[in-house]
This record gives sequence, structure tokens and C-alpha cells, in this order.
Amino acid sequence: MTEITPLIPETSTIKRAGFTAIIGAPNAGKSTLVNHLVGTKIAIVTHKVQTTRFPICGVAHHGTAQIVLVDTPGIFRAKKRLDRAMVKAAWVGANDADAVVHLIDAAAWVAALENKASAAERLSVEDDRRVMATLHETGRKALLALNKIDLFPHDKVLPIMDELRASGVYDEIFMLSALNGDGVAHLTEKLASLMPEGPAMYPPDQTADLPMRLLAAEVTREKLMLRLHQELPYQLMVETESWEQFDNGSVKIRQAIIIARESHKGMVLGKGGASIKAIGKAAREDLTEMLGQTVHLMLFVKVDPKWMERRESYTAYGLEFDV
Repeated sequence: MTEITPLIPETSTIKRAGFTAIIGAPNAGKSTLVNHLVGTKIAIVTHKVQTTRFPICGVAHHGTAQIVLVDTPGIFRAKKRLDRAMVKAAWVGANDADAVVHLIDAAAWVAALENKASAAERLSVEDDRRVMATLHETGRKALLALNKIDLFPHDKVLPIMDELRASGVYDEIFMLSALNGDGVAHLTEKLASLMPEGPAMYPPDQTADLPMRLLAAEVTREKLMLRLHQELPYQLMVETESWEQFDNGSVKIRQAIIIARESHKGMVLGKGGASIKAIGKAAREDLTEMLGQTVHLMLFVKVDPKWMERRESYTAYGLEFDV
């Protein structure tokens, strides 16, 4: 696996700085790519689709350029209010960015070409075509990044590259594996060259533009998604209710796991509280490593049938409610 060790430059050495939006279908690997480019974990990653709910900014550096990476929610056919808000946030991030990367799950396209695609892979390809159509309609050019190239022989992607190149919406095509880092350096170099001239937007040692309370809530939500295999993860949210710093350097974090139905509480708690204990332990370990201090994490479950229809549930994450 190719590791990227973030080099922290002096603020005065930054000559270029701008935003790059990473867009694409759910589960294409956007959060994995952003984490790799930044050099540390700033976005949650699971095998489930629709993991990212709101744009998260990660700060990467290459040479004299600062690249602010916007990890956007997956773009898919949206029906529910939360889904519509997520898709709208993704396109807003793309429209406001200095550069756009359309990340595609190339393994899904190869499977579709060979008529071996699963339902999820077919849906991923459909979502990618929807992104391409919108890019064509708006005239917005993008860089195309074909992800997961470590999963198939490279010659299988050649006809797909020809089709995607013929669409006319991409300036350049990159082949990479966001998981192991293959090809990521070439994309990073290109993005650095596309950033406009100007001073640093963030202190060079800052890796994310995300309040720690929100990041902590996202870490716990990641563990919930990894632990729970039913549809429940998409019907819950995590809210950091209190953050108490102690003189000995430790911190006590109290979080509410908000669910829509009373019947879901047992799924979160597990038999004898086993699930919530395991979730809390995994989240606490991640947070301790990320914060560099001892974390005491207190989790409890709250039932709110209308949380997905409350305006504040959206505005707190920078999502539009009236979409």
C-alpha cells in the first residue's frame, strides 16, 4: 500500500490555493480518496452507500499548492427530503469549486460491460451516467478518476475509457486505487496545477474544516453503520450534546443516537447492551487516536420520529431543508 505522509509547508510558501470537489455515485470511494490525499482520516468510510451526508472539507498540500478537497455526498436518484438535500449539497460543492473530480467505480463498469454486474453495480453505473448528463447540460468540465483499478486487469477498462472520453465532459482521465494509493500522486499533481494563485486558505497544519463536535458524531455514526446491517443506519443520526475538557488532558463526550422508531432501540442497544458497548468502544478508540488524548465517550439512544423533518437536523450540517 502506498502511504502519503502529509508534508506541512510554511504558510508563506503557499502560492496557490483553491477548492476541488470530489463527486460521484454513492460508494465510489470518494471519502477513501479524500482521506488518502489529506494523509489522515477526516471522512467516515464504510462499505454502505450514502455514508457521507454533507460536504466535508479536507486540506491537502502538494508543492506550493494548498488543495481544499470537498468530499460530497453521493449523487443518486433522490426521493426523500434528506436524499434531495444531500444531492443538492453535492452539486453546490461542484459548482463552487475550482476543479471537479468525477470519481467512478471502474469495477462496476467492467462488471456491467461483461453482464456480470450486481444490482448495486448497475445502479452505480446509472448514477454515473446521470452525473455525466448533468455535467454535459451545465457545460462544467471535470477530471475523470477511474477508481478500484486494483480489482481487475487494466485492459478490461480500455473500452470504458473510450466511451467516457467520447462523452466530451472530461478534460483528462486518471486511473487509480484510492484504497492503496496507486495513481493518486498523478491526480494530486494535476489538481495542484489547477489551483488559482493566492495565499493559503487554511493554516498548513489544519487537515479539515469541520467542528470537532461534528467530526466526533460522524465517527460514532460510522461505527453504527459498520455494526448494523439492516436499513436502520440510514434512519438515524448522532448528535454530540456535550464536550467536557478535564485538567488531566482527557475529554468527556456525551452523544445521542437519534432514531425514528421505538422498535429500533433494541437493534442499537443489542442483547444486554452488547451492540452499543461495541460501537462506543470502537468510536472511543478512533477518537482517542484522532484527538491525541484520552476520550470518555457516553452514548445513549433517543427516539424522535420526526427528526428527518426538522429544519435544524439539516442546517446543523450545512444542508438545505427546502429542496
